Amino acid sequence: MAEKKPDFVVSDRRKFTEEGELRSDVREESQPKSQSTQPAQTAAPAAEEQLPPAPTHAEQEAQHSEYRASNKKLDDMLAAGGHGKAEDFEMTFDRLVQSLYVTAMLQLGLMHREGENPQPDIIGARQTIDTLGVLKDKTKGNLSKSEEGLLQNALFELRMAFLELTNAITRAPAPGGKPVAK
Repeated sequence: MAEKKPDFVVSDRRKFTEEGELRSDVREESQPKSQSTQPAQTAAPAAEEQLPPAPTHAEQEAQHSEYRASNKKLDDMLAAGGHGKAEDFEMTFDRLVQSLYVTAMLQLGLMHREGENPQPDIIGARQTIDTLGVLKDKTKGNLSKSEEGLLQNALFELRMAFLELTNAITRAPAPGGKPVAK
């Protein structure tokens, strides 16, 4: 009787050793995962998944150094083109909150680009507002009065706008097809 060859091959495709070092024998996959001939496996719940090892201190330092150098080049290009100083582009807590605020306003359809129609994304707006809520909870006691005030005001305005929009969406129409006025 002839020996049957298996229909699959088991290979270790981990890119890092147990110590967190890059393995030298790793090669790139030749096929995207969607074209794989291997049978599909059920995914483990997210809580049970293992995270990849954290980058080493040396890797983090090298990456941070390259990031700073890249930023310096970009800042020099912007300054040479008359687009402002590097400080004008620095990320601050205020700018983070303002960015999330504007994003949520766009997602609520309350702001839109000139010449375009508003395109509400109620789920995206809820996630952005919730992100600001998480930020408020996680930074409690670590903000200046002005930062705390900015965050509280942004959350209040966005939550009120969200409530108005969801109430308008969920309000049952009156008999005859007209919405019920409050």
